[in-house]
Amino acid sequence: MTNNKNVQALVWQAIKASVPAGKAILDVYDTDFSVEKKSDESPLTRADLESHRTISSMLEETNIPMLSEEGKNIPFGSRKTWELFWLVDPLDGTKEFVNRNGEFTVNIALISENYPIAGVIYIPVTNELYFGIQGDGAYKLESAAGRLKESSSVGELKKISTSLPYSQHRRSYTVVCSRSHMSPETQAYIDTLGQQHGELEYASRGSSLKLCMVAEGKADIYPRFAPTMEWDTAAGQAIAESSGASVTDTGKGERLRYNKENLLNPWFIVKRQ
Repeated sequence: MTNNKNVQALVWQAIKASVPAGKAILDVYDTDFSVEKKSDESPLTRADLESHRTISSMLEETNIPMLSEEGKNIPFGSRKTWELFWLVDPLDGTKEFVNRNGEFTVNIALISENYPIAGVIYIPVTNELYFGIQGDGAYKLESAAGRLKESSSVGELKKISTSLPYSQHRRSYTVVCSRSHMSPETQAYIDTLGQQHGELEYASRGSSLKLCMVAEGKADIYPRFAPTMEWDTAAGQAIAESSGASVTDTGKGERLRYNKENLLNPWFIVKRQ
């Protein structure tokens, strides 16, 4: 396990990478961009690639290997021995990007021995930054791009950020769901929650913002019974867990783990304790 001081230094590098990556995304977002197709038929824009290049160039300085959605074809035989690595989604929520609703993010996670120990999520459109470090809490920073210039370390950044979760007034049990990927199984689970908790409140968000909502305490639970990949969830898991929430595999009831041979996640539930 890397010590906390070293992790903070690595997270600072990830934070410094996330904001220019977000700017690279916005440079494309503000144009009449074209959409290609990946092999799995999901949309690929120039923004994914520009963000990936920006993050790669800045994280190279850490001499830690990186697994990214846009560089995912690293053989399992090469990466299975990685004890520490970056797991990156340079543009999470490409459908939200294409639909121009602003609900897309830059996700950077630090994985140690198959579990996320730190995560950074940046929302380019709103200029909001979430970050979390195992054992050191989760935080949210508004007006991030400008305020990063006031800081030179994660320790300084924490002082001008808001600790998560927020204190919440009493409200109905709140479920957050995917804006683009609601499945029948998820709906059935939500129906069961309604029987347990009575009247439910609902929220719908794109990308990793659903995990951020649970980290904030604005939602109590995020059930995901539909496909996701490891890079979709790692940063959000680190932030949610650092805020005191859990992210568990619905089959085994264990924390989601990473760097599997098959990078597809099992179904999972994110829940405040």
